[in-house]
Amino acid sequence: MTKTSKITYTAIFAAIASVLMYFEFPLPFMPPFLQVDLSGVAVLIGAFIFGIRPAICMILIKDVIHLTKSATGGSGELADFFMMTTLIVIAVSIYKLHKTRKLAVVGCLAGTVGMALMGMLTNNFLIIPYYTVAMGWPIETILDLCAQVNPHIGSMWGYLLLGVLPFNLVKGIIITVITLLAYKKLSVFIKSKQIIVGHSHDAKQA
Repeated sequence: MTKTSKITYTAIFAAIASVLMYFEFPLPFMPPFLQVDLSGVAVLIGAFIFGIRPAICMILIKDVIHLTKSATGGSGELADFFMMTTLIVIAVSIYKLHKTRKLAVVGCLAGTVGMALMGMLTNNFLIIPYYTVAMGWPIETILDLCAQVNPHIGSMWGYLLLGVLPFNLVKGIIITVITLLAYKKLSVFIKSKQIIVGHSHDAKQA
């Protein structure tokens, strides 16, 4: 694949991820302000096809675009960047050891665990401090919202372990399943287009 083609596809996947990031939905029994979006699917597929660096560019582009309408003062977008980067670096690094479906699954699951742990860190040091310091929300108000869907959440550690951790594990599994279902066909399609373009270029030279 040429450098120009890779840049083009990176921009396309980033655009798709940016659109998907605006469509969010909650998970049952999870804190209501934690929302799932499927932008990670586009990024993870892109990471498997084009590599880690283009995928990180996709994450950066979509988060910068989403920053223009941020409801978290940029803390959510920064958290998303760290979490998605963790997911794709782990998933693709494991997959590259031996490019099989089994290692793709293992890589995605390991990446999901890494993303979930990173989510605990970003919530603790970025997102919750934004709401408590910048927005002036008492931590008790946030915990009360969480307790309405899960009464076991009564402290910051409870929020991280019973809210953020399982939420991101489920989110990662959703992203993994959709990615594995779509990756092969999309990868074959893109590679076939590259072959067609290559043949056309050779024919013109002849």
